[in-house]
Amino acid sequence: MGDFAVVAIASALVLTVVQAVTFGIGRRIGRYNVVDVAWGVGLAAVAVVAPVVGGGDPARSTALALIVVVWGLRLSWHMWRKSAGAGEDPRYVEMLERRGGNRVVTVITRIFLTQAIAQWVISLPVQVSAVGGPVRGAGWWLIVVGVVLAVVGVVFEAVGDAQLRRFKADAANRGKIMDRGLWSWTRHPNYFGDACVWWGVYVVAAAQWPGVLTIVSPVAMTYFLVYATGARLLERHMARRPGYADYRRRTSFFVPWPPKV
Repeated sequence: MGDFAVVAIASALVLTVVQAVTFGIGRRIGRYNVVDVAWGVGLAAVAVVAPVVGGGDPARSTALALIVVVWGLRLSWHMWRKSAGAGEDPRYVEMLERRGGNRVVTVITRIFLTQAIAQWVISLPVQVSAVGGPVRGAGWWLIVVGVVLAVVGVVFEAVGDAQLRRFKADAANRGKIMDRGLWSWTRHPNYFGDACVWWGVYVVAAAQWPGVLTIVSPVAMTYFLVYATGARLLERHMARRPGYADYRRRTSFFVPWPPKV
């Protein structure tokens, strides 16, 4: 328990630094949607720092670090390219207008602090694994399954993002609904890939006690992706787009499934 406390504190400090730097960048450029870029960077930083501080089984810690770092840096790079040159996120504009009062305090507490806490909770499987001993017996099968699931998630998300980026880059597609490639099997391949990554990370952590207790991480991530800030919120915005109702009727919401004819 003492080792985990050290890892937990170190992770919290790392996330605080990441969010503080991101807040400073946001203030400088005049928009706070840069916090979306910090999501992957912060989790990748925890995946690197936690095993160094924890000193647990190096094989499992290295596997988790590679998965989370590749996933996190790719996602952050994607979000940076997506937000570069764009205006402020409408969610944050609405939040600041609704809350009023001290805008700096609102931004820090409602955006950056909230994300830091969420990152700490999501990274629990990585933190717990960083202090665990070697995995023996059947536990190795869980590690293999978890790694495969996470890799599938990274690839699924990356391919979905690349397909959407190419679709939007073609002027002939302006005003059209993306319904090709992975987007013909699920309306949210990027969110589904994210969920796979963190369920995979959890399975790796669950290969040894008490990693199984960190199930709050993939559950919380899936909730964010589907309800809180992800798919459902985006669907409400997209519902006004011409052709989206038909797209919804023939395409699976979240889990990939062959499209209806």
